[in-house]
Amino acid sequence: MSVRCAAALAALVACNGTMSVPPGPIEAGVWGGDNAGAIVTDSSAHVHIGCTAGDTKQPLVADSAGRFDVTGLYNITLYPVARGPDHPARFFGRTDGHIMTLTVALTDTAVTLGPVELVFGEEPRMGPCPICRKPGR
Repeated sequence: MSVRCAAALAALVACNGTMSVPPGPIEAGVWGGDNAGAIVTDSSAHVHIGCTAGDTKQPLVADSAGRFDVTGLYNITLYPVARGPDHPARFFGRTDGHIMTLTVALTDTAVTLGPVELVFGEEPRMGPCPICRKPGR
């Protein structure tokens, strides 16, 4: 990166405290982190935090600040035997296109999972709990 580009980037961050990202759908693919992961498609997301899992009912779409907030269902009693029920939930956070900070909040209880940090293209490191994989993997 040239000195002039670095200075412009530093000035942008200093002015508003964040970098602006193009608004739109969050990159489809696997996002992984420590004991957390997400499989993002163009129409939904499947999320694991620890031994829990859930799905959004719509795509993850970021605004110009990288923020997203969508609804879905989440099961916190999934492993080792799924006991249900699925709870209504909000999946929200922020991304810069490479790193995502994600929180899941059940809307019918006081349970909140996260925030967790996920990196695009990295395999989740789930420990004892498996994560679902895209077909063919």
